[in-house]
Amino acid sequence: MSEENVIQLDDTTWESTVEKGQKPVVVMFYSDTCTFCKQMEPYFYEYAGDFKDKIIFARVNIMKNPAIPSRYGVMGTPTFKFFCKGKPVHEMTGAVYPALLKKAVEKNLEHGEKCAENTTWIAPDMTGYA
Repeated sequence: MSEENVIQLDDTTWESTVEKGQKPVVVMFYSDTCTFCKQMEPYFYEYAGDFKDKIIFARVNIMKNPAIPSRYGVMGTPTFKFFCKGKPVHEMTGAVYPALLKKAVEKNLEHGEKCAENTTWIAPDMTGYA
């Protein structure tokens, strides 16, 4: 398992990497005590190596950075969120079958940009309810 192709994001690096970055991003929201997160990590790292030139693989610790998961409606771990052009375009939650996670990466690479063009993302702080 190689962690070199997965970046750790926090409140200071989120915007430049995900919201304003040039590449699509898949983010694994996790916590250190999450058993299912540990179960999914080897596959996440493997796919990060397989797709390293096409999509950024990143992780966010929800305990250390609670504002990010709150903003994007993350309710459990692990949650895998796919972003294209800064917009969330797909989500998977829980210990999913590794093949499904890989297929989701492939589909988001294929259709993510088109999906982002047809998605209107309204951040919670812009709704007037925050």
